[in-house]
This record gives sequence, structure tokens and C-alpha cells, in this order.
Amino acid sequence: MKLLNILITRKKLLFFSFFCSFILQAEKVSSIEGYWLTSASIVEVKKCKDELCATIVHIFVEEGVDPKSILDSNNKKKSLRSRPLVGINLLEGFKYSDNKKNLIDGKIYDPGRGRVFKSNLYVLDNGNLKVEGCFMGICGHEEWKRLKVIINNDGTRSAELLN
Repeated sequence: MKLLNILITRKKLLFFSFFCSFILQAEKVSSIEGYWLTSASIVEVKKCKDELCATIVHIFVEEGVDPKSILDSNNKKKSLRSRPLVGINLLEGFKYSDNKKNLIDGKIYDPGRGRVFKSNLYVLDNGNLKVEGCFMGICGHEEWKRLKVIINNDGTRSAELLN
């Protein structure tokens, strides 16, 4: 009888462990926080004080070019044109909220144009992040794909798409 109770307890623990893992994965997928693949970079979205920030952690460049050497040369503010794009925050005005799938009325910086636009963020049913930028009521958007970033033993990082 004792052996049967131990087996039942192990099954309950395994189920509980699986269930918790499933719940945590579902929460993570629905959260705006995490690493995202954009059209030209990898961005980490996380809580910064009371707001959400999106920091560029990597830029895709030709082989042999250091991503940290790419400057914010299109910035409308001349004083910011000499800063590297890697490390800058793209978002402002998005109040932080745990596991909120949609955030509206913030701003996003577009380094390609060197401009700040009104912005909305939406986690889509497919797990992608719809990043919307608006100017004078006309909106465009880009879908960012969720990444799982792994820090290797040697300190390097690797990434894989989650969708």
C-alpha cells in the first residue's frame, strides 16, 4: 500500500510539474517581455522602472562588421548621431503591466528614420508582437517574432525562434 501511495504521489508531482511548466510557458508567450527578432535586429523588451523598454541587443550587419560600430546616424537630434544603436531603448511612455497583451499610447523610436512615432503593442494569437507606429492618424506595423535566447558556457549567446 505504501508503494502505491508513493507512485500516486510521484504521478501527482509529475503532473503538477508539467502543469506549472505549461502555465509558465503560456504566461511567457502572452507576455510582451522577452527577446524579439525584428527585421534588422534582436530587441529585449523588459521592465525599466515603471515603464516598458525595448533595448537593441544585436544588429544584423555584413560579416566582418562590428554591430556596435553602427551609429544612430539618422537621428533628428544631431547630438545623438554618434551613439551606437546597440544598447539604445526604442520605447517610451508604455506603463509597465505584468502579462498585459496589449499596450497603447506609447512612443517608439525608429532608428531607420531617426524619428519617434506614436505606438501601440499587441501580442497576437500566433505569439508574435505587432509593433505599430503612427503619424497623423496613419499607422504602419511590423511583426516581431519571439526568440528564446540561450547564454552558452563561454558567455556567447545563441537564439532560436519560438513560433
